[in-house]
Amino acid sequence: MRRSTTIALVLLLIAAALSTASANAQWVMVARAVSGQIQQMSHKGDNGNGYDVATVVLEANADKVYSTALTALKSHPGITVTKDDAKKRRIDFTNGAQYASLQATSLGDKLSQLMIASNLTGQQPTATSLVLQGVLKVCKEMNVNCTVAGD
Repeated sequence: MRRSTTIALVLLLIAAALSTASANAQWVMVARAVSGQIQQMSHKGDNGNGYDVATVVLEANADKVYSTALTALKSHPGITVTKDDAKKRRIDFTNGAQYASLQATSLGDKLSQLMIASNLTGQQPTATSLVLQGVLKVCKEMNVNCTVAGD
């Protein structure tokens, strides 16, 4: 009786491990399917203030995305990096009128999510947003083809 209980418990643990691995594999497949598609969300209120956020999943290591973004931002003449945290893979930067933060999050060994968020102010031009420009620049620097979802 004790032996059959032990075997049943071992089989249950193996089944649980396999279902978890399957769920993780499905998540990675979904993330890869949307890789390179930039999602953007923004809102500007009546007072002219608001937010602008863009995200993209990249088939690249998060540390590489972070270092590429940091190098690109530091070399951009109109951008000042105000803070960077390699451990969190986060960079705060400004163009003088807007402030933004960028973060690279690991979704796996060679899969990451890049997110950039910024404030919108009344004096911001209506041209392509700072966050969208940032995402596109990182994609270009990493030789990844990125497109804005819906375009």
